Amino acid sequence: MERTAEVTRNTLETQISCRVNLDGTGQSHFETGVPFLDHMMDQIARHGLIDLNIIAKGDLHIDAHHTVEDIGITLGKAFAQAVGDKKGIRRYGHAYVPLDEALSRVVVDFSGRPGLEMHVEFTRAVIGQFDVDLFYEFFQGFVNHAQVTLHIDNLRGRNAHHQIETIFKAFGRALRMAIELDPRMAGVTPSTKGTLTG
Repeated sequence: MERTAEVTRNTLETQISCRVNLDGTGQSHFETGVPFLDHMMDQIARHGLIDLNIIAKGDLHIDAHHTVEDIGITLGKAFAQAVGDKKGIRRYGHAYVPLDEALSRVVVDFSGRPGLEMHVEFTRAVIGQFDVDLFYEFFQGFVNHAQVTLHIDNLRGRNAHHQIETIFKAFGRALRMAIELDPRMAGVTPSTKGTLTG
């Protein structure tokens, strides 16, 4: 069973195409016009062993807000399609990832219910030219459309780049755990309700 999806989302503000393979090897290609986001998305692919291809054109002459949020939305839609009925997946995933002085924890549940708890006090507001507030918009877009519950906690860190990199690495590893097929759950929906559709 191939767990892949290809999603295109076009609005007056952005045009985005996203292709995912949940059972990949971590191969990725990004053309978003937002280099720091590309760097972080690469962490998802490499640490999640998810093949990920995203091409985006947005109104970057205004700012990166619409592009970053809409990439999160499109990625979430692709995950929802690729994971399918969720039968046999582990459902829950978690990871702690350090990078020098920084440490973050990410926990995800493919529950069918969107929810985001993100607790991060960035040590600065901008990394290069990237407004760190946009990471919340990215994850909110993903959560709403992947239909997952996501908890993100940066436990410590002095360097904002390290803070966010630990978050994205942990996010990739938590996703990898949650979407992994559990041979003991073959064909079974991992819920006492018998469904994970909300």
